[in-house]
Amino acid sequence: MSISRRSVLTGSTAGAAAALGTAGSAAAAGRPVGAAPSPLLQRTPSRLGVPGVAGLHLQFGADPATEMTVSWISPQSVQRPQIRLGSPDGGAGRVVDAETRTYRDGLSGEEVYVHHARIGGLRPDTTYLYSAGHDGAAPETGSFTTAPRGRTAFTFTSFGDQGAPNLRRVVKWPTGDTPSPSGRFPLHTSSQAGTAASADIVAAVERVGPLFNLVNGDLCYASAAGVFGEDRVATWADWFIGNSRSARLRPWMPCVGNGENEKGNGPLGLTGYQTYFTLPGAAAGGDPETRGLWYAFTVGAVRFVSLANDDVAIQDTGDTYVRGYSDGAQRRWLERELKAARASADIDWIVVFMHHPMISSSRSGSGSDLGIREAWGPLFDAYGVDLVLCGHEHYYERSLPVRGTLPNQARTPVPVSTSTDAADTSKGTVHMIIGGGGNFATTQDDLFEEPKGRVVVSLSKEPEGRHRKAVFVTEDAAWRAAQDRVHTHGFAAFDVDPGTRRTGRTRMNVTYYTFDGPYGELTPVDTFVLERPRADARH
Repeated sequence: MSISRRSVLTGSTAGAAAALGTAGSAAAAGRPVGAAPSPLLQRTPSRLGVPGVAGLHLQFGADPATEMTVSWISPQSVQRPQIRLGSPDGGAGRVVDAETRTYRDGLSGEEVYVHHARIGGLRPDTTYLYSAGHDGAAPETGSFTTAPRGRTAFTFTSFGDQGAPNLRRVVKWPTGDTPSPSGRFPLHTSSQAGTAASADIVAAVERVGPLFNLVNGDLCYASAAGVFGEDRVATWADWFIGNSRSARLRPWMPCVGNGENEKGNGPLGLTGYQTYFTLPGAAAGGDPETRGLWYAFTVGAVRFVSLANDDVAIQDTGDTYVRGYSDGAQRRWLERELKAARASADIDWIVVFMHHPMISSSRSGSGSDLGIREAWGPLFDAYGVDLVLCGHEHYYERSLPVRGTLPNQARTPVPVSTSTDAADTSKGTVHMIIGGGGNFATTQDDLFEEPKGRVVVSLSKEPEGRHRKAVFVTEDAAWRAAQDRVHTHGFAAFDVDPGTRRTGRTRMNVTYYTFDGPYGELTPVDTFVLERPRADARH
């Protein structure tokens, strides 16, 4: 069945449940009260030995107003993976077969199966109910809302560097006078970098109920799990299963970070990431090595662009060093994408999300990266990118709107305004670091007190752990606008206000939240407004 978005509380899991489970909703859907339930709602016991439907998650298709992909994972091959989508008249609905893609982890040798059901022909701005399953497994249900067409208000959220909230790693307590807090019993911790906040942020996002969520790289740190001698495949599974209470209801659209680079999983270490997701348009030119690593999609009058920064970043932070792997293909694609978006009378905003930042006040972290500034910065300036969302550094910071650079070694961005509560992004790009998604290594207490930052400009021959040591220069950070030096974790919510053609202006109202506890209680930390002229006002 499909439900007009206006008839269901936007983003409400409770609303979707009520639509599924009450007699009143049955009548509203055109099915007589007391009639046999739709097959969409039936649940049968799983067959012994058949894995269940796990890690249910959504991704927008090339046209988010009419296309959606429903995906789930299994540890072995299954028969007839498919989803059932309710039909507009409330009948049994249509069946969409899923494509199964696999990869074998380079460390454990374990094979992973991921099932992707691509749905087309949907109606814009409409909520659908679905069930996903395969032979012998009880189906799992969810719902989603397609993107609006044209200039319409909507909300999205964003964060990076989450980690998986598991306890798969056994801590070997050192012998000595201090006893283990668990006595003679094993002491467990995360297999990688996850914390309780890695789970709590899911509930926090659901309190906002966005149309979709952007994940700015370093999703579950499966590569770190491998370094610790833990199971990379189980870490991915923990991440998808834990996030599914949100990701089955709204797309979580990712960008690739250094934490997704897993040694032994393909030439770029990214075969796992590429298998788990089906991303819009297969924008990476059809090359299977780069499929899905950069892509773009439109919601309302906003063009979203996902980039793969390891292609241009100087710093060495992944399992393998892969800088330059696209041989300029990603940059050429990005320029075409930005040029077309800015020339369109239907696109007001351009939002880029990527992992490594172009601005950072971190005193001893990875800082900013000259490679990214040199590769992307001129394009962001030339085509008026409005907003850049990043992770990598594990704290929150945002810049003033910037345009152009100083003629120094760091290519320091130049602010065009000093206002910290509002920015006209037609005059400069605002950068945000939102890297407190759950990772334990938070750095909100390790920022320069004065307006300064560090920029990676090269690599030395000297090793630093598993990587080559970065060479930094320090810059004056006149671009600095706001930071959170107190809270360890958080995410940002963006309310898009399309405005009117009469006023000729559109806004984004932005709130950065910290959160607490398993119910994701929210506390606003930073609020500000972005605005710019509507594109149709100049045509």
